Amino acid sequence: MEVDASGWSGDGDFTQRLIDAIRDVPAVSFLRVEDAPASRGDAAFSFISNELFVVFVTSRRVTRTRRLGFLPGLTTIEEKLMTLGGLEASLAERPDIGAPEYSDEGMLQYLRAERITPAYQTRSYKLIELIRIYEAPTPRKQRGDG
Repeated sequence: MEVDASGWSGDGDFTQRLIDAIRDVPAVSFLRVEDAPASRGDAAFSFISNELFVVFVTSRRVTRTRRLGFLPGLTTIEEKLMTLGGLEASLAERPDIGAPEYSDEGMLQYLRAERITPAYQTRSYKLIELIRIYEAPTPRKQRGDG
């Protein structure tokens, strides 16, 4: 699996755990990680927002069709081996990840919060990490009739 993390600052431990978990899913062929523009920080909290875009492995099959109702032809059909629902189930089985806080047919959303106390400091801050997983749009391919 190929991972493009060029748009990611590397912030977020839970984001890294999600990346490692998605790497173990054989039906994912590509993963792009980006910082979302909603990230910000303050003295009392740090809000990290990251977006993950996945591309699923597809299989091709050739099927016979009829054009205009009577002309025989062949059409190549690409089918995804997994959907976001399948990825959700795969990630929910992992005890270090679990089920997302929100999911629909187009997105999975994880929200994690933890209190961080840096070494040699008395004040702690709250780290809030929001990760959204989307299916990356794939370019449309030309229809291969023949």
